Amino acid sequence: MTVLEDRIEMADADANTKRLDEWFERLERMPVPEGFRVEIVGGNVFMTPQRDIHWEIIRRFLWAVEDRFGRNVRVFTDVRIDFPGYQNGFCPDIAMLKDSAKKDDKGHWRYQDVKFVAEVISKGTGPNDYGPKKIAYAEAEVPVYIVADPYVGRCYVYTDPQDGDYEKREAFDFGTDIDLTGTVVDLTLKTDDFPRD
Repeated sequence: MTVLEDRIEMADADANTKRLDEWFERLERMPVPEGFRVEIVGGNVFMTPQRDIHWEIIRRFLWAVEDRFGRNVRVFTDVRIDFPGYQNGFCPDIAMLKDSAKKDDKGHWRYQDVKFVAEVISKGTGPNDYGPKKIAYAEAEVPVYIVADPYVGRCYVYTDPQDGDYEKREAFDFGTDIDLTGTVVDLTLKTDDFPRD
């Protein structure tokens, strides 16, 4: 890249972040019903209700991560992290960050510090999790991305991000232990009590 291309890319990224900040400020002033999650995917706003099955699976992910790494691990649910691509202000169901992670100068967590993301499928936003969000996570080089789909009773584990996509995808039916010990997640995820929808 040339110096000019670098500067153009930085200016585009700054403008993208500024637009996302404006969108989220407006959304925070709106009367969003309690229990709804709001995120921006590709410049489109998505509001989805938190269902009990959705939350039960998220809790099981949280417990597994905390059981393995302790209660002080940097793991979040529904916290905004801006990812590469056009206006991607995601609020992942689970995001585990590096121990050394620090917020940027605007108080946001940086996608460069994300080690692991998990999303639990909702009917209205499932295509985002399998499509634009998966691509953005791969472009951000998130080492491990898991999609838990209670409608089919299966988890999909994506690893080895390269050139804007994941090289490896494995499927595990609910009830199967998922061995992540060879990854940065370094745990075995038990899915035998993941509820189905």
